[in-house]
Amino acid sequence: MVDVSAKPVTAREAVARGRIRIAPAALSLARRGRLPKGGVAEVARLAGILAAKRTAEAIPLCHPLPLTHVDVDVSARRDGFEIEARVRTQARTGAEMEALHAVAVAALTVYDMVKAADRAMTITDIRLVRKSGGKSGADTAR
Repeated sequence: MVDVSAKPVTAREAVARGRIRIAPAALSLARRGRLPKGGVAEVARLAGILAAKRTAEAIPLCHPLPLTHVDVDVSARRDGFEIEARVRTQARTGAEMEALHAVAVAALTVYDMVKAADRAMTITDIRLVRKSGGKSGADTAR
């Protein structure tokens, strides 16, 4: 791991987004709560929150962070779901990996829940949208 002990503790926030594209028939079932595994958006939201909290266990060189806030939004779109994660901490290093991990695991959870109805789903566009705090201050990702 990188030594961050000399860095000051600052308020940090990271926002990440991603998408999962789903066939129309399967998406209709998911939106109506008619899939065997239940309500897709809420389960994926909870999975994303849990993933943010456990990022250091999944990514070997990540620092474990004391997260002060995690919010994951799973919103239905015309071709699937958009996922956004917002993570805040007071720490010596940023929360980008936690936000990205939350989005990825939420998308994988949607995939797991919908796969019986659509095996051709596509998880795409997972990216850091914005981060703030630390030495570099606020950055908007491309």
